[in-house]
Parts: sequence; C-alpha cells; structure tokens
Amino acid sequence: MNIVSPQFKANPFSFLAGLRSTAPVYLTALPDKTPVWLISRYDDVVTLLRDERFVKNRRTAMTTEQLRKMSWVPSMFRPLERNMLDLDPPDHTRLRALVHKAFTPTLIGQMRDRVQSLVDDLLEVVTLKGEMDLIKDYALPLPMTIITEILGVPTRDRNKFHGWSKAVVSLTSPKATVRVIPSVWMFIRYLKQFFKTRRRDPQDDLASALILAEEAGDKLSEDELLAMVFLLLIAGHETTVNLIGNGMLALIEHADQMEMLHRNPTMIKTAVEELLRYTSPVFMSTERYAREDINIEGGTIPRGEMTLGVIGSANRDETVFENADALDITREPNKHLSFGQGIHFCVGAPLARLEAQIAINTLLRRMPNIHLAVASESLRWRPSMLLRGLEGLPVAF
Repeated sequence: MNIVSPQFKANPFSFLAGLRSTAPVYLTALPDKTPVWLISRYDDVVTLLRDERFVKNRRTAMTTEQLRKMSWVPSMFRPLERNMLDLDPPDHTRLRALVHKAFTPTLIGQMRDRVQSLVDDLLEVVTLKGEMDLIKDYALPLPMTIITEILGVPTRDRNKFHGWSKAVVSLTSPKATVRVIPSVWMFIRYLKQFFKTRRRDPQDDLASALILAEEAGDKLSEDELLAMVFLLLIAGHETTVNLIGNGMLALIEHADQMEMLHRNPTMIKTAVEELLRYTSPVFMSTERYAREDINIEGGTIPRGEMTLGVIGSANRDETVFENADALDITREPNKHLSFGQGIHFCVGAPLARLEAQIAINTLLRRMPNIHLAVASESLRWRPSMLLRGLEGLPVAF
C-alpha cells in the first residue's frame, strides 16, 4: 500500500480499519524504500505522541551504523532542521515558548473581525459567478493571508509562498528532498532578505518579535529564526486549507448534517471538531524515532526506525468513538487527535479553529445551496506523507 499516493488518500479508511483489527503495529515502506512503522489504534497513537522514548531528533535515537547509512541531506536544508517540530526538550521548550504567546486563544479571538471581513471579501468576488474552486478561491487565500499578516509578510509576496510550501508538503519520503531544492532555495533566499528588512525597520509583527529575540542572545539562533518562520508559514496555512476543503466536502456529501448546521449555526464549534476528526486534515503525525527497542501491541519497533501515528485511523477507532465512520456534528465529547497530543500539540490550534468556524458558517449562510460541480470520483487528492487534502474542489451555488 502506497500510503502517500493520491489513490490511498482518496479512501484510506477501510484499509486502516483492517490494520486496527489485525496489524496495529504495521511495517511498510515509503516510495524510496525507507521503512516506516504505522501505529493505527487510538491509545497506541497517544502513547507514541506522549512517550519520551519516541523522539523527534533522529540523530539522538539512531545507532552508529544507522547514522552512517543516513541519506544525504542538502546543506541548505540543515538550518531548517532547527524548527521546534523536529526538536526535543530543552530546545523545543525554549522555541515553543517564543511563539506560544502569539497564538493564545485570547489574542486569536481578537482577530475574529479580521477573519470575518476577509471571508466576506473572498465570497464577494465569486458570488456573481455562481461557481468557484473552493480550494483556490476560498480555503487557500484565507489562512495564507492571515498567517502572512501575523508574520508581517508584504501583501505583494503572499502568493509566492503557497507554491514553495506546496512543493515541501508534497514530499513523499525523506529521500525525495532533491526534488524541492529549487523551491526551498527560493524560500530561504526570500526569508533572509525579509529578515534584513525587518532588522532595519522592525514592525508590530511576529517576525520582528522573533528577530528581537534572536538579537537578545541565547533565545534564538539565526538558523532557528529561519526554521521557525519557514515552519509557521507552511504549517500556518496548509493544514487549515485541508480542514476547510475536506470539511466542506464532507458536509456536501452529508446533506442532513449540512442542513442541520445551516439551520443551527451556533453548532459550529462541535461541527468543526467533528470535521477535524472525520476528515483528519493532518493524516499522519510527524515522524518519531524509537530511542530503544519498544514493544507496542505485541510488535517491536527497533531502535532508530521511523514511526508514524496514523491520526486518520485513531480518529476512526471504534473502541473510542461510537459510530466512528459516521459524520455527526453534534458529537460530544470528541477526543480527536487532529492537533496532536503532548508537548508537540499544535500551537496554531486556536487560529485554525477560528478560521474554519467563520469560513464554514459564512459559506453556508451566504450559499446554502452549495453543491459539487463535478462528480466526486473525479476529485484529485494531493500526494503527501503527512497531510490529506484536495487539489481542488469545484462547487456551484
């Protein structure tokens, strides 16, 4: 099973149900033959995300022999490895503290009016057309605009980032990095120039705040600054694009649930939590590496080998969620794992929730008759190791 392919992403759930039943710790391989262990049951995925024996920095987990056989990493990528998503404490703790205060629920709540006005502007552009690509015209520009505004990226440069980040998130294995060298090189070159501008002329934005932290000394190195902004620009929009796009597709395919939400917009919070569970926009956890041989469910994961928690499977675990394969926007409680668990819980979760709640409710209010403009079988899913999202979503209204 090619777990990164568009064909798998289109309908992975029956295969994953089989894994939960018969092979909850499953060894497969990525397209470049890299072995990877898939953890598919809810409780085991929680263990993976919380257990300190699974680390993010592979160099601290691997044997000398494994380190010697590691695939070549282009030198330009090495600074990017200093991002908080790929580090363990104490470095992770220090880096997360620097950005956490920018994404608190209180501060994000203050952005509600800005998100609402942007959503209204985007829909105003397409209203008279009677149709749109919900990804390109709506789900993408919303989070892209918001995260670039938070960081202080000039308006004229925003569209550049999606092309670069799309190349990065479409990686299907660690050894495929050569394919994205041009995109990463342009991305890094742009950020370095952007930092020079902000050093000369600081603004009231997150990039300026991070630069000041770097200049203060031991809080942030230059590589960490680069990696942090690179990560925030990609993670700050790619995942929310998938949440809005996948979520609207799920609602369109479940007319009763869409009608219920349209009639009762106050249900939007539980609805978005259910869409996070049901569609799992981040389908796999980021990589973990076993620091020692670890036994889970009768399977032993050898030291130093890559392990992925299948969030899309954990979120459909029938031992945790009643009628797990049913979309139920009234579902409570909803202990989905779509934002992760433990110290790497998504720092942008409050922002993603706010954007999705406003985007979906406004869309249903203004376009209650929205429906697919093509056959659902013709929809194309993006290849990706970690994400699950649509290439496009043509709709009419």
